[in-house]
Amino acid sequence: MSDTAAMLRLELADKIGSVGWRKALDLVPRERFLGDAVYRPDKTRDDLWTPVRRADTTADEWLALAYTNETWVTQVDGVLAEDATGAVVGSPSSSSTVPRLVIRMLEAAEIDEGDKVLEIGTGTGYSTSLMCQRLGNNAVTSIEYDPMVAARARDAISDAGYAPMLVVGDGLCGYAERAPYDRLIATCSVRTIPRAWPEQVRAGGTITTPMSGWMSEGSFVHLTVAGGGTASGRFLRDSLYFMTARPHLPPPRPPLVRGVGDPRETHVDPSILRGTGLWVAQLAAPDAQISWGENATFLVDASAGSRAEVQSDSAGGWTVRQHGPVRLWDGIEKAIDIWQGAGQPHQSGFGLTVTPERQWVWLGDPDGPSWDLPA
Repeated sequence: MSDTAAMLRLELADKIGSVGWRKALDLVPRERFLGDAVYRPDKTRDDLWTPVRRADTTADEWLALAYTNETWVTQVDGVLAEDATGAVVGSPSSSSTVPRLVIRMLEAAEIDEGDKVLEIGTGTGYSTSLMCQRLGNNAVTSIEYDPMVAARARDAISDAGYAPMLVVGDGLCGYAERAPYDRLIATCSVRTIPRAWPEQVRAGGTITTPMSGWMSEGSFVHLTVAGGGTASGRFLRDSLYFMTARPHLPPPRPPLVRGVGDPRETHVDPSILRGTGLWVAQLAAPDAQISWGENATFLVDASAGSRAEVQSDSAGGWTVRQHGPVRLWDGIEKAIDIWQGAGQPHQSGFGLTVTPERQWVWLGDPDGPSWDLPA
């Protein structure tokens, strides 16, 4: 390994400032996990990605890119950056997450020496290797859904000198062959906690995962497993974005149609649907997708065929039109009222309980107001 790479790793470790993960950051070479190319986002279009190839940069330029504390996209809609023949239009489907966030995830999961860990989403293999460096190869099992991403990660992990248990498969099913685990950590967002996860973690162990619903508002939860497929815990202060597990992505959104439905006044200003406010709305209407147009907010539940449109009126208030069997805005109004009545707490004021029968998010404490997550 070059002196330049070692120096950049030290600088990155200094910036992140983690005590428990400092040695791993010093020793694991992130540049090996970027492969031969990464995607650079276009400055004018969110869906346009241009490959940056290692062969087209100097060694120092590539190392500087690797040790910049930012996320590098490595796959867009199934096309690896090294396989792209030019700019690609689409959405990221795999990436090397910003190292500071990787370490924050590992710290939040309370991973320590002696723990046996199941990682959901191998990705590039960088976080997998950090855990191998600290815990040892035999303590780490990592599962990746995408065969191309998994093969790329396997090569990089092996090249870096590590040998965890690597599995190609559906991480939502966990990996029962090596259960029980002390810690389960996910590097992809889920809509609900898969039933297999608490079943494969020992009582007293933890599940730490990003969560994201169909309104695309994310959260970060840390659960303690109680046995019998149950777990409970609180949402954390951090705001995280991770790619959603593919089976948990929303269906295609139907076209927007304006002016449909029965009108009535609403006292809820739709501009509050940002940040935690949007997350609360997502709890109340978990099957709905949201979009904004000129002077209007739209909600569509494709499965139920329900719609809502909220628009400001000439008197300075707001009018909602709703159509379909599920009155989307009615539920959102009620949830926003409860949240505002509690002082508009951050997500960390909420918790989640998981049982084999149901999952629900609660406000304040487990006996407080609650919303069921979709089955």
